[in-house]
Amino acid sequence: MGHPFPLREIARQAGLSEATVDRVLNGRGGVRDSTAQEVRRAIADLDRQRTQVRLVGRTFMIDIVMQAPERFTTAVRSALESELPSLHPAVLRSRFHFRETGPVRELVATLDRIVRRGSQGVILKAPDVPEVTAAVGRLVAAGIPVVTLVTDLPASARLAYVGIDDRAAGATAAYLMGQWLGDRPGNVLTSLSSGFFRNEEEREMGFRSLMRARHPERALVEIAEGQGLDATQYDLVRAALERDPAIRAVYSIGGGNIATLRAFADLGRDCDVFVAHDLDQDNTGLLREHRLSAVLHHDLRHDVREACHTVMRAHGALPPAGPRLPSAIQVVTPYNMPPPGAAG
Repeated sequence: MGHPFPLREIARQAGLSEATVDRVLNGRGGVRDSTAQEVRRAIADLDRQRTQVRLVGRTFMIDIVMQAPERFTTAVRSALESELPSLHPAVLRSRFHFRETGPVRELVATLDRIVRRGSQGVILKAPDVPEVTAAVGRLVAAGIPVVTLVTDLPASARLAYVGIDDRAAGATAAYLMGQWLGDRPGNVLTSLSSGFFRNEEEREMGFRSLMRARHPERALVEIAEGQGLDATQYDLVRAALERDPAIRAVYSIGGGNIATLRAFADLGRDCDVFVAHDLDQDNTGLLREHRLSAVLHHDLRHDVREACHTVMRAHGALPPAGPRLPSAIQVVTPYNMPPPGAAG
């Protein structure tokens, strides 16, 4: 396993002991396959980050902990690594802890491992449940600042939230939905990946409130717990369409949009208006094909940069900043898409 990095640096990146890393690198056995994979990932992360920043000045090691579909965590990783050159005067190194779904106790165990081994900051996307709130408290008590990204934990001891105003985003989706459906009859399917993510709950409330005020005659049909994954989303959408033949539009709060459209197609149903969130790889392709009406997007690179700056300020590496405003909400249609590679 060739590499140019000191043993201590790899161990720090992987969050393992130097002895364990040494056994993996020299093939001496006695370690699990998953541990060896962590060492390989650490070397790959170091190599990518080394090509984008000069290793000078003060260095921060932060942990990025997220429960989200792979398409979103891939976008976050790309956004962070694209922003590394802008983070001077400090140099930032990151450890990634990504999962698509799973028991809350496993996510809490990840946060508690970070408490034990130490970190200079955690950027977190997690369900808003008491167990996670308590784990954030343990991180902060250990002197590790926590910044929530794209979905908040307002009852926790987190230092700051970085992201959009989700109620405003939901209301924007309702406005577009009402304009585009016009006087045509039909119900609207609202789709959440999980009811435990604060951002999705806020979006749904903003959407429902404006729809109730401006279009009280239009029924809203909610599905949830598809985790934004195509495999689970398809069955939920198909069952909803079979129960309600009047559904003709979708507000996708939590993703899984390829599966949603496939369910419409398999039942021979039209989706007249489809509003989604985030210009990830899936949604970019669907928008180009005119299968989505609009995507509510925000600059993920900006958000990641702000989260990192917040951690750096907590350690005195940057001067204090004024109150943080929510990230701007962009309405993207097939006709105003950013050029390839420009969307954060």
